[in-house]
Amino acid sequence: MEHVPALDEDLKKTLGPATAKVLAEQLGLHTALDLLHHYPRKYAERGELTALTELADQLDEHVTVVAQVADARILTFNGGRGKRLEVTITDGNGRLQLVFFGAGVHKPHKELLPGTRAMFAGKVGMFNRKLQLSHPAYEPLGADASDQDAATAFAGRLIPIYPACAKMESWKIAKCVDAVLPSARETVDPLPPALREGRGLVPLTEALLKIHRPATKADVEDARQRLKWDEAFVLQIALARRRRADSQLPAVPRRPAPGGLLDAFDAKLPFTLTEGQQTVSKEIFDDLATEHPMHRLLQGEVGSGKTMVALRAMLAVVDCGGQAAMLAPTEVLAQQHHRSITEMMGELAEGGMLGGSDQGTKAVLLTGSMGMPARRKALLDLVTGEAGIVIGTHALIEDKVQFHDLGLVVVDEQHRFGVEQRDALRSKGKQPPHLLVMTATPIPRTVAMTVFGDLETSVLDQLPAGRSPIATHVVPAKDKPHFLARAWERVREEVEKGHQAYVVCPRIGDEEAADPKKKSAEADGDKRPPLAVLDIADELRAGPLAGLSVEVLHGRMDPADKDDVMRRFAAGEVKVLVATTVIEVGVNVPNSTVMVIMDADRFGVSQLHQLRGRVGRGSAPGLCLLVSEMHEASPARARLAAVAATLDGFELSRIDLEQRREGDVLGQAQSGVRSSLRMLAVIDDEEVIAQAREEATRVVADDPELERLPGLKLALEALLDTEREQYLEKG
Repeated sequence: MEHVPALDEDLKKTLGPATAKVLAEQLGLHTALDLLHHYPRKYAERGELTALTELADQLDEHVTVVAQVADARILTFNGGRGKRLEVTITDGNGRLQLVFFGAGVHKPHKELLPGTRAMFAGKVGMFNRKLQLSHPAYEPLGADASDQDAATAFAGRLIPIYPACAKMESWKIAKCVDAVLPSARETVDPLPPALREGRGLVPLTEALLKIHRPATKADVEDARQRLKWDEAFVLQIALARRRRADSQLPAVPRRPAPGGLLDAFDAKLPFTLTEGQQTVSKEIFDDLATEHPMHRLLQGEVGSGKTMVALRAMLAVVDCGGQAAMLAPTEVLAQQHHRSITEMMGELAEGGMLGGSDQGTKAVLLTGSMGMPARRKALLDLVTGEAGIVIGTHALIEDKVQFHDLGLVVVDEQHRFGVEQRDALRSKGKQPPHLLVMTATPIPRTVAMTVFGDLETSVLDQLPAGRSPIATHVVPAKDKPHFLARAWERVREEVEKGHQAYVVCPRIGDEEAADPKKKSAEADGDKRPPLAVLDIADELRAGPLAGLSVEVLHGRMDPADKDDVMRRFAAGEVKVLVATTVIEVGVNVPNSTVMVIMDADRFGVSQLHQLRGRVGRGSAPGLCLLVSEMHEASPARARLAAVAATLDGFELSRIDLEQRREGDVLGQAQSGVRSSLRMLAVIDDEEVIAQAREEATRVVADDPELERLPGLKLALEALLDTEREQYLEKG
């Protein structure tokens, strides 16, 4: 009887230590179950060749192609001492060259005869401006001529192409999968039978067999539909249980007092709130009035007035005796928020001080770099309750920080914080405080349902009246250097009109002092290092912007110097600020009308959109110039063109996500890390995710502990390993 590996059996037992080591280290596959869930990324057909024309976009990546040998010839060099085998392969649309050198030419020369069809795997390189694979691994796709039955069977089969790596080609992974495939019969189906049958989904065992060894394209489709549902449903069960647990927690209801601080603040506002701000505020106030903690995500375009909505929520909590804390990711942003909040509140932020309002409270700042006396005073104001509002960085999380009655935590730019940090601040309340999470990175609905599925979502998509449009243009510095010269002229023109400018660079420029190895590594590489703040500032002062006040701002400056530069820029004394992405969020200087982003191709789509939102915040129109040396046909330039073409952050976030994929939606891993979603694409599978969320909510309401669904409970435990369980617990 054949050996059927147990699902949790280490692959060493089934495949041997050498193969198991490569699978574990390179692809993160440790057990038979891991390997069963390592799905093919596409399928090649014997009668249909893989497009070689797509390889231009995959330079320096490992690829697998199916093609036919067109010709092969041995060339000599070094006076006949060196040998090189050049093989040209074709798929009917494109051609690609393979090269083999030295003693490695003989075997492929015998095997890769014209007309031979094979799978080839290697790293796409470039030589003499032509794409090539150097010393690729290959697997001929021909059965023994005498074995006609095998040949016929092979001809009709779909060939799975697996996500592979240099040490483990796709066809070797296929052989490993063959060894564990019998254990697919042991898998426990997580979907409730009624749900599976009601939606016409195949059983899990059948789906695994069909995804790895399909007979037809319909098999692949059946399997994919089923496996997508598994991922979406189990994930939504985890989030539904999290929402249910939150709804059971006690919290102090916080209702604003009539004629209190919030009413006094609203009465002195010099403008009317947008309809969106009013709607979102009502949603927040309704949540704050309940006996369970609010868990709400507030997402809004850059400049849509999120800070105003958050401040009104904070004032509502202070009105009924509670305190509110706002957590910001950087000192620059915390100082900026403190400045703008105290300005908006005026005398209402000076409670208990001479000239302050009777209805007022104190709004204090707490950061790591504050002097000891100021820090001690702020801590005292918090513990006595004299300060109703505190704005701070990670310093708020320290054990020494105690609150009189913490009622609301506002987290700005949530993606910059670990869950532990958010949790540490929330634990400072006598009862769980209400939580408002804000982000200016627009999140497509499906991502909100997966990544932030335990939070209710509010969206601000209207810009306040008086905000100006921002024109964005790509400046091709290498192809058209005169365009860059014109960009600096535009900066000068804006300054002469009385406005100000930002110049953003990807790097500070003092890294080599901190790490000399880094500089030499960059110098040895093909690509020049990213442009640096310190270098560009010097060039601008000496060249195109000579005579203007040009200052720098970056994360390694002394905090007092940072604050000084920011104050002088806000006051209009500094005309051009050359900065890193430290200005990406929250920095608000309405007089800034132009931004030049150097090496713009080195930033992500959403990040460029965030940066651009720093200009055009006043009545004068904004201008954003994306400077790049990348070739016009490159994917990087296509990305920049997309940013230039629209101001719709939601559209750009879709583009960004399509390019970067989803990352690990449950863990804190960023994109590029192997995702817990292998089959589900959050952008494309909106319908599946929405339906899975409904089904999951229903199942959890009916059976919160999943006692009647042991298969689902097992799948949930597998998804929520200890780390992810904690992630959801801390929320």
